[in-house]
Amino acid sequence: MDVRTGDRGAAPGPGPDSGPGAGLAEEAIVGRDAELTRLFQTVDAESTEPVLILTGDMGTGKSALLEQAVRRAEAAGARVLRAEGSESESRLAFSALHQLLRPVPEALDALTGRQRAAIRSAFGEGPATTDPDPMLLGVAVLSLLSALGEHQPVCVVLDDAQWIDRASLDALSFAARRLDDEPVTLLIGARDGAHLPGFGRSAPTLTPTLTLGPLDDTAAGDLLDRQPKSPTGRMRTRVLDQAGGNPLALVELARAASAHVTATGAPSAGSSSVEAPPTGPLPLAEHLKRVFAARLDSLPAPTARALLLLAAMDSADSGRTVSAGLPPADDPAWQSAATAGLIRLSGGGDVRFRHPLMRSAVYHAASTSARREAHLALAELLRDEPDRRAWHRAAACPHPDADVAAELERTADRARRRGGHAAAARTLQRAAELAPRREESARLLVDAAAAAVFTGDIAWVEELVARARARTADTALLASAAVQAGRLAVLTVRHAVVFDRLSDAAEELLVSRPTTALDLVAGAAVVRFYSGEDIHRHRVQDLLRRLPVNVNANADRGTGAGTDSGTDTAADTAAAHADPRTWAHTVADPFDDRARHLRALTRLMAEAEARPERLLSAGIMAWLLDETPQAVRAFDRAFDRWEMQGALPEGLGGAVAWAYVERGRWERAREACARTIAVGRATGLDHAVACAVAVDATVLALQGDASSARARAEEALTLIDPLESRSVAVYARRALGAAAVAEGAYERAYHHLRMVFTADGAPVHYHASYPALADLAAAAVRSGRTEEALAIVGRSASELADDASPRLRALISRARGLLAAPEDAEAHFRAALADPALEYWPFERAQTLLDLAEWLRRRRRIAEARQPLTEALEVFRRLSARPWIERARTEARAAGLDATAAAPDALAGLSPQQRQIIRLAAHGLTNREIGEKLFLSPRTVGSHLYRSFPKLGITARSQLRDLIEGHLATAAR
Repeated sequence: MDVRTGDRGAAPGPGPDSGPGAGLAEEAIVGRDAELTRLFQTVDAESTEPVLILTGDMGTGKSALLEQAVRRAEAAGARVLRAEGSESESRLAFSALHQLLRPVPEALDALTGRQRAAIRSAFGEGPATTDPDPMLLGVAVLSLLSALGEHQPVCVVLDDAQWIDRASLDALSFAARRLDDEPVTLLIGARDGAHLPGFGRSAPTLTPTLTLGPLDDTAAGDLLDRQPKSPTGRMRTRVLDQAGGNPLALVELARAASAHVTATGAPSAGSSSVEAPPTGPLPLAEHLKRVFAARLDSLPAPTARALLLLAAMDSADSGRTVSAGLPPADDPAWQSAATAGLIRLSGGGDVRFRHPLMRSAVYHAASTSARREAHLALAELLRDEPDRRAWHRAAACPHPDADVAAELERTADRARRRGGHAAAARTLQRAAELAPRREESARLLVDAAAAAVFTGDIAWVEELVARARARTADTALLASAAVQAGRLAVLTVRHAVVFDRLSDAAEELLVSRPTTALDLVAGAAVVRFYSGEDIHRHRVQDLLRRLPVNVNANADRGTGAGTDSGTDTAADTAAAHADPRTWAHTVADPFDDRARHLRALTRLMAEAEARPERLLSAGIMAWLLDETPQAVRAFDRAFDRWEMQGALPEGLGGAVAWAYVERGRWERAREACARTIAVGRATGLDHAVACAVAVDATVLALQGDASSARARAEEALTLIDPLESRSVAVYARRALGAAAVAEGAYERAYHHLRMVFTADGAPVHYHASYPALADLAAAAVRSGRTEEALAIVGRSASELADDASPRLRALISRARGLLAAPEDAEAHFRAALADPALEYWPFERAQTLLDLAEWLRRRRRIAEARQPLTEALEVFRRLSARPWIERARTEARAAGLDATAAAPDALAGLSPQQRQIIRLAAHGLTNREIGEKLFLSPRTVGSHLYRSFPKLGITARSQLRDLIEGHLATAAR
């Protein structure tokens, strides 16, 4: 016998949810023709809409409509995979994904080793990885769906998605955003207003949504007429009034009205007498619960016991519960429940509630002791399923219980090791509720906050931290709690609020917990970078001055929250930043005594050689100081480790992408952006997304894809408040300026780049604005704004003075050369090219070489112009910087050089993503391996290769290596 809790199984203590109601699933759907048409269009083969969310209040018929769409898809030959949310299983990481993929083990076996291991680890079927990679899991799910689609269309259906666990939603939303080229459709049913991470505001575009409202009067009357005993007269009017167009309410209130008429007239055997709906309106959900619960009054005791056990079950427990006392499906005990309209019996021995409200009514109508006995019976059966057993034991706990709290903590640890951070946090939160000692409860809450950090849900983290503070006065725990909240808050868009919280918390701990205070100041410095607020710099410097100079990285760690489980963020911060004081100074103001920072950087880089976990922070500091070569070397070593850090971007992680852009490794930069964007969207961290999107927009603009660059830059601006996040605002404006230059719109370019500086010429951001000086000057010359640009460049040069890096001095010299009188320009251009180390910024150097060559040719020094022209064109071709290739080729022809384009132009004709794919394929990577690196399905990779080959003039993959080598050789000439 297959005993289940229903299509939308709820949890102990569940709330009502969507569904067509009793009898509705078997009958014709009334009043939803337009909605059915939209669903059918989505699942049809020619649909261009791979994802559709169906929302509506409880009882509006979402499940019935999804069922119709499933039948349509199956009739068209599609493979249907289904998962149904359950409130209880929302606490179990990857439970919905397991439901979805359990029917296709052969597809799982066909994945590559890493992808297969990622999914099996998520399901708890293999050894848990130390650092689960959510992006690898997302790619694995995408690859699996894509592979299934090679044989037949695939329709994925998620019902009651508001109860689907966060880990599953993250993996599925990752795949959903990459289904455009796949024969895969995703239909999602969710309660109206439900928060579905990855499918909402933080998605690249809003997911198409179809909302079910109430039925109109005609359709409501039609549905009422179709009921076996349709009410008439005043009772019909009252039912229509009370239902308000809700299909479930119409069906169930009609049944209640019929029972009332029977009870007050001539009751028939077995009928259940219930009260008619009152005259005045009541909250619908509560009223329906009372209607359902009233049907339990006359049920035999064996039936009531069986229903309660069924209500207490998780759907995953169903195969284990027959021996717990549930009768077989053909037992008379079930007939009474079926007659009362509480369950549905199928010919296959399937028993399920007709609606979650019925489950809720059964569960809450039982006494506390009866519910406890049911959960204990289920826990006894699940000794070899420790996670589910722990939750049933917790549900049976009327009072705090140290053993159950410890069991839940072990469950949370297993979830965390599998990457189920949301499940771990919820489990630890429940463990805290059951912990007998307040200090232990506080520790568990801080651990829960540490896990919740990785969900990106700042409100939840802050709630957990507040509860921990209410339970303890322990300074170690309170310090750890402050760091947990700060760790996530740094990555949000609320910079003003977050900075005050971090700095205020640091001030409180200056004496009692100086090391933790220093950690908080290090986080506040990151917020200072994002905000660009000068007042924040002063506060950081003041706190650093007041901290003891000899604070040891681990002197006051104590044994606070997370020490045993490895989640002590304070300790993690100390490990990542060998010298948090130097970090804070450098991040808050890298050009204040730059020489001192460089000396500290040399020491930190040497220490990082023995401590690779510190490479990322050392590399970020190098980037801030314009020591890009050192930064890139550190990031090269740290990159794979950085990819595996889990579901949370690092503070200032955008530095990685910027360093690769500056060093001329643009494909690597876009890979870093893709990961941060994917992680940020999955966790709802808009600011992290905005940072990466702005960098990506810059690369797209420099490579000539101006329309895509503008869309990316504008997206970044919509995700942040420009006054709160000056860094991202500046990056986005620089990208918009580069896009305008690519189109030759210099007036527009100057407009965007001028916004990188204030009205009086000061930098809007103390670090991000300065690299735009030369581009501002170039746009100014072509738009007649030379005098204004000269003033801005002069002010920046004066403010930087001796603390300017060689790179910035070169950019300022280039800007002055562009703005100078013709007879004075050469000296500035030569100065910008004087330092051989500037070859480490190849694009910027190539721009200067081109400027010099243009100046030389205009002065009729054509022979001298040819060498810098040749060098510049070589770099532009290597980077596929199409607008600059064209400009350099035009100048080369004017200088009498042969600038015929061969393979480089062919590559330049591809999109940036296609170029990435071509280069990786030329290195011998398979479609699956390329997909893992770029977060695409193998089918999408293959599609890009198929479309690229004709543009490149080749017909086989084997020709790619020769083509790329020829491209590089030609560019080098």
